[in-house]
Amino acid sequence: MSLDWIYWAISWILLRWHGVWDAIGVPDKAVLGTNWSWILSIFFLVVTVRVVLFPIFVKQIKSQRAMQSLQPKVKELQEKHKGDRETLQKEIMELYRTEKANPLMGCLPMFLQIPVFLGLFHVLKRLNPNNQAKELYGWTAQQFDSASHATLFTAPISGRFGSSATELAALDASVTTVKIIAALLVVVMIATTYLTSRQMILKTGWAEDPQQRMLQRLMLYGIPASLLISGAIFPIGVIIYWVTNNLFTLGQQQWVLRKFPPPKVSTAATVNRYSEAGEKARAAAAARESQPQQKSGGLLSRITEAAKSAAAPQAGAAPKAVGKSSSRDAAKSNGKQPEAKGAVDGKALAPKPGAKPVNPKKAGGRRPAKRK
Repeated sequence: MSLDWIYWAISWILLRWHGVWDAIGVPDKAVLGTNWSWILSIFFLVVTVRVVLFPIFVKQIKSQRAMQSLQPKVKELQEKHKGDRETLQKEIMELYRTEKANPLMGCLPMFLQIPVFLGLFHVLKRLNPNNQAKELYGWTAQQFDSASHATLFTAPISGRFGSSATELAALDASVTTVKIIAALLVVVMIATTYLTSRQMILKTGWAEDPQQRMLQRLMLYGIPASLLISGAIFPIGVIIYWVTNNLFTLGQQQWVLRKFPPPKVSTAATVNRYSEAGEKARAAAAARESQPQQKSGGLLSRITEAAKSAAAPQAGAAPKAVGKSSSRDAAKSNGKQPEAKGAVDGKALAPKPGAKPVNPKKAGGRRPAKRK
């Protein structure tokens, strides 16, 4: 299958935006070692593609919301078919088909941009002043020569980190400058690719489905790691496109996640109603409800218990007379103060010198117990 239609489409968008900046008055010559008209053309190529793909991006967000709402049911199936991986996968796919949820929708916008990426890669790779087919894909010879000498901080946009010295000499570029600029852009490309995936996972959480979780890990770690190798063969213009696309994605995702936040899934809903875990959870809840509620065993509870034990009558203790105390309570209730007793003189109760000891038998006292 020929990809010429993609090359024609990418070239047409680039040339149209370059014509816009020429009409506005953006200089075609290098300023700070950069031909801004061509850099802006690549930037707005990203904007054009993202505007076209925006409805698909909205479908991606809705699909992710649907997948997240199905997580409790997926967990039920995992509990039900634990150990039977084949049946579990069949049940999960049947659930997705019934609920009209597509697990691959989350990667669809990225897959649709692959043709754009390949088209731009091919178009920029052709930008060589020695190329004789300058008028291919709708280019004029003047536009082709202008784009061939377009630079970003003196590094040509068609140059690569892995370009040979001969190739860079044809572009009038320094090998050291190209490698430094390309290396910095590759680092930024890897970082922004990782951040776009991490941003979405932090907001939506990790999937319960093993396939979805594996896909999330691939997006988070696999693709950034692969860019470390493939970044060496990407032209600088393609890396500019990739970084711009990642920055656009970060802003778009932040706006969508704020406007349409992910639904909060109740933890109780994640327990299977008919599973063994659900039975245990309901049994534990019923046991907690049947037990009387007790206060926490802090300092206040210990003081209260000590006061209750002190107020309780001791075993074998003689009952206290309640007559006088009841009269005092009655006096308090009538608003009167109880009469104070006079002080008892200890000297008057003491025995006088020379007095005979009192016989306990005659005094009616209690006899001491005989020793056996």
